[in-house]
Amino acid sequence: MSRRLVAQPGPETVLQTQLSNGLQLLVRENHSSPVAVLHGALRVGSVYDSPAQAGLASFVAGMLTRGSEQYDYDRFNAAVETIGASLTVTADTHSTDFSITCLAEDFLGLLALLADSLRHPTFPDDQLERLRRRRLVQLQEREQDTASVATRHFYEALFGRSHPYGQMNDGYPETVAAFQRVDLTHFHAHHYSPQGAVLAVAGDVDPSQVAEVVEQCFGDWQTPTPAQPTIERIRRTDAPCIRVAMANKVQSDLVVGTYAVPRSDPAFYALRVANTLLGQFGMMGRLGERVREEEGLAYYCYSSFVAEQEDGVWLAAAGVPPTAVDAALESILSEFERLGTQPVPADELADSQAYLTGVVPLTLETNDGVASTLLSIAWHNLGLDYLQRYPGLIYGVTPSDVQRVAATYLDPRRCVRAIAGPEEP
Repeated sequence: MSRRLVAQPGPETVLQTQLSNGLQLLVRENHSSPVAVLHGALRVGSVYDSPAQAGLASFVAGMLTRGSEQYDYDRFNAAVETIGASLTVTADTHSTDFSITCLAEDFLGLLALLADSLRHPTFPDDQLERLRRRRLVQLQEREQDTASVATRHFYEALFGRSHPYGQMNDGYPETVAAFQRVDLTHFHAHHYSPQGAVLAVAGDVDPSQVAEVVEQCFGDWQTPTPAQPTIERIRRTDAPCIRVAMANKVQSDLVVGTYAVPRSDPAFYALRVANTLLGQFGMMGRLGERVREEEGLAYYCYSSFVAEQEDGVWLAAAGVPPTAVDAALESILSEFERLGTQPVPADELADSQAYLTGVVPLTLETNDGVASTLLSIAWHNLGLDYLQRYPGLIYGVTPSDVQRVAATYLDPRRCVRAIAGPEEP
């Protein structure tokens, strides 16, 4: 439903405005097809969940499309599905994310529906119980998946289960089972706010008309600015290896890594390039080439650099035969060390930089990609000229930068290891 855009979004082609209540709007018009896409976010997420109510932010987000002042569950679904549109709401660590994809002629009406869902949810009891049953099944399935279990234990080992970055966003069976309607209404009343919210729109729309309707739908939304939670900076000095035995499994999954940097850190771009070299480019970078292709130790092997608002994590993950766990770990840690001790060849670095910059125009060929990119730019306060500056930020990373960040943030001696699978043979 999306079509190729003519020019890269920038200060001259994007309408950017801010409502008096702090909500920011960005609109990029594209009249090549009759489609409109919105990506948006509120600054409320699982960082507001207490350990006793882990998963509450996610549960509240899941309830927003199940009943509001103007739309009960059936009317909401009829309004969206009969026109072939999509409207979703989910919660992450620091945000509640929402999106609309539809024909342009239906877009302004769906904006009103979205506003009612975000601002005036009713949390009907019958839908609460339906969602609870669904979530409990999903959590049960999560605990039967070796990759999910390894990931959970990895983050809990790094940060602790009571820390926002160690706690699972979707909660745990005992917390989800205990949610009451009053918990949801209290969370929404105290944490949902337009302050710092972002709406990014791309497609066959009139920017001034979109701005007018956004003002009508959200302009009178006035709430006190929620107090930001304090996120403790955790740095454990040991490097534990957690092994979780799971019955009736034939594959082991492992996660190994340690702390990195938040999104705002100047080292972000060097880490992004280094991570692409390590476990993303081509057949999953050096890790995929060695652990999977050359040594045949893994079904998959890749690395991931996760930069949150207050901290970050750099990790590798692999799915392996149970007999290959230790050998795969050894190979992964060896690649960690090589990246931090040996300069990366210039041609290998250039290939990863070309990939990181070359993928951007492909992303911007769709309205969905443009809206998502504009949301990220505004959310992280990068400036509308970010896409013009981005190639310089990537190509400015040198071999010594890659070696430095790998040695600093991926020291094998400080890496936490989490393995889930059948008992050792």
